[in-house]
Amino acid sequence: MAEPVVRPGETEPAPPPALTVVPDAADRAVEVRMLNAVQATVATPPVVTVARGMSLFGEHAAGWLALGLVGAAVDRTRRQDWLGAVAGVAAAHGASIAVKRVVRRRRPSDPSVRVLATTPSTLSFPSAHATSTTAAAVLYGGLLNKPLVPVIVPPMALSRLVLGVHYPSDVLVGSALGAGVAGGVRAWLRRSAARRAGER
Repeated sequence: MAEPVVRPGETEPAPPPALTVVPDAADRAVEVRMLNAVQATVATPPVVTVARGMSLFGEHAAGWLALGLVGAAVDRTRRQDWLGAVAGVAAAHGASIAVKRVVRRRRPSDPSVRVLATTPSTLSFPSAHATSTTAAAVLYGGLLNKPLVPVIVPPMALSRLVLGVHYPSDVLVGSALGAGVAGGVRAWLRRSAARRAGER
């Protein structure tokens, strides 16, 4: 698109407002207070130890990918479905990383927030742990016919706040992203299973 022409005596038009994709300072202050409340309430040494273990398990979605591969090895009649679910978890994790690199929101750095774990990057939005965990809960729960989402997603989301490495909105959006990707993959898996059944 051509640049606007500014004639003598005219002022250059103001640029359009930038699209805001991360909370402003006031919103961050609210989220910091929420982090403070979580850490003051539940961040006891035993809880922090468990949260660190969950962090390690979910790093790069490695634990969830490994569990899916175990499912594929054990449940041989549905191996293709399990491998598709594993691919879905990997895709959800990849989507979260892509969004992180676009948004580039920094992790909590307020002095009042205790950062209790190391992270592979300084980027915060969305939480990749929440994304991959939700995707695994939806996809693996569907294959096992078990309601895994309410069992494993809240603890993982809470663990990210306990450790002080994410804002609440990071985990909420991460979970929504994981659910969206997993929902699409689950629909595709169902269609594939029905197609295979029809070919028999």
